[in-house]
Amino acid sequence: MATSPDGVDPPRIDPRAIVSPEATLAAGVEIGPFAIVEAGVVIGARTRILAHAYVCSGTTMGTDNVIHMGAVVGHEPQDRAYSGAPTRLEMGDRNVIREGCQLHRGTAPGTVTVIGDDCYLMANAHVGHNCRVASGVVMANGAVLGGHASVGERAFLSAHAMVHQHTRVGRLAMLQGGTAASKDVPPFCVTRIGKNTLAGVNVVGLKRAGFSRTQIMAVRRAFRVLFLNRPNLGLARERLLAAEQEAGGPGDEVRELLDFIAAARHGVCVGTRAGEADGDD
Repeated sequence: MATSPDGVDPPRIDPRAIVSPEATLAAGVEIGPFAIVEAGVVIGARTRILAHAYVCSGTTMGTDNVIHMGAVVGHEPQDRAYSGAPTRLEMGDRNVIREGCQLHRGTAPGTVTVIGDDCYLMANAHVGHNCRVASGVVMANGAVLGGHASVGERAFLSAHAMVHQHTRVGRLAMLQGGTAASKDVPPFCVTRIGKNTLAGVNVVGLKRAGFSRTQIMAVRRAFRVLFLNRPNLGLARERLLAAEQEAGGPGDEVRELLDFIAAARHGVCVGTRAGEADGDD
């Protein structure tokens, strides 16, 4: 087992843990009782692997992560196409993986599942094979990502939110509890409980992210044009782009929203109907 150079702040491994001699543990790593760390795992400095957690071959994680009891990190994908080929899971720094989470590595040879920095995955959250989870994402209890899903920075998936395989969730989006998304969720938006429906703009999330009032108002205007009363999305996007260009060009946030919609391959969640409550307060 490789450890920190010169024995400075060596890993602290409970004698009841099982750690492969072919794992690499950096300075200050802690491994709790009955935890298992397989061969080829690389664990960054000061990361804590708590009791009964299981870290599988192909996993690399950065510094200051905490893997809680019963979590499984980097196991084989739940994919019948998986042939046993070497694949990976890469995790950044300062992530918290709570009890019973499952994070699976890629399916095709050489592919990877990616978790960014500063994510918080609550109990029993699931990240499927080949997903890409950006930094600052929160997944509440029981939230699940199907294979090849992607989640943008600081998105929030409430309890038992379900994201279908290959579906994208945009930056600073929020999925309400019990949401089922099989179409892309645009950045800055809130989904309505149910399937593939937007409720409004994630105003609280934007304020917490430091958006100015001007930026938030621009996003809300764009939402009304694109999604209120469920217009034809292609035509609504063209109208919004034309209006923004007349006003000097779209701001960065509106441009991000438009580019996200243009890149959609499996459709985009629909907006509200007339008379429905706006969920963006």
